[in-house]
Amino acid sequence: MFERILEDIRTIKERDPACKGSLEVLIAYPGFHAVQFWRFSHWCWIQGWFTFARWVSHVARFLTGIEIHPGARIGRRVFIDHGMGTVIGETAEVGDDCTIYQGVTLGGTSLGRGEKRHPTLEEGVIVGAGAKVLGGWTVGRNARIGSNAVCLKPIAAETTVVGVPGHVAGEKRKAQEAEHSRFSAYGVVRGAEDPVTRAFVQVKRELDAQRSTINALRLELEKLRGADASRIPPLEDPKEQSFLDSAL
Repeated sequence: MFERILEDIRTIKERDPACKGSLEVLIAYPGFHAVQFWRFSHWCWIQGWFTFARWVSHVARFLTGIEIHPGARIGRRVFIDHGMGTVIGETAEVGDDCTIYQGVTLGGTSLGRGEKRHPTLEEGVIVGAGAKVLGGWTVGRNARIGSNAVCLKPIAAETTVVGVPGHVAGEKRKAQEAEHSRFSAYGVVRGAEDPVTRAFVQVKRELDAQRSTINALRLELEKLRGADASRIPPLEDPKEQSFLDSAL
C-alpha cells in the first residue's frame, strides 16, 4: 500500500509542473486523495460490503469533488488532475499511466445489470477537461481525447479525438508517433488538424472560387449589353464575407 502511495506521489510530481513537493501532494491534491479513497472502497466492494463501499465513495466525493464508483477498476500511476466534477462509473476500467482532467465523465449508455456499460481506457490515455466518454467500449493505448469531446464509439490506439461527436483529428504519421509517446497536458497534440474545420475551409475556398467565376460572367454579360461594368456591384456581401473569414 505504501509503495503504491509513493508511486502516485512520484507520478504527480512528474506530470504537474505546479507541484512543489511530496507534502503538497499529500495535503492538497484531491485527485490523489480520491484514488486512495477508491482503493479502500474497492476493497470493501470486493468483500461484498456494497453499501459501506458506496458510503466511502460518497464521502470521497464530498471531500474531493471526484466520484469513483467502488466497482470501477483503476490501474497504477493514474493521475486525476484538478478533478472537480469527474465521474467514473461502476464498470469503467482505467489502465496504468492514464491522466484524467476535471469534468470528465466515464459513463454508461445502457441500463442492463451485470453488463459492461462504461468504457475501458488502455495504458497511457489522456482525457481532457470536460470530455464525455460514454459506452462499454475501449479507448486504445496512448489515445488523446480533447477537452469537451463527446466520444460514443471505440477509439484506436495513438489517435487524437476532438469535437462533438468525437472524430479523429488528422495527424502526420511521424508527428503522431512522437507526440503520443510522451505526456501531453489536456490531450493537446501539436499539429493535429480538426477534419470538420478542414472541411469548412475547403467549402469556403470553393465558394470563393464560385463567386469569382459568377462575378466574371456577370461582367462579361454586362459588357455585351453595353453597360458600364464599373457600376455593377459585386455579388458577395462584404459584411457576410468578413463574418465568414473571422469564423473560420
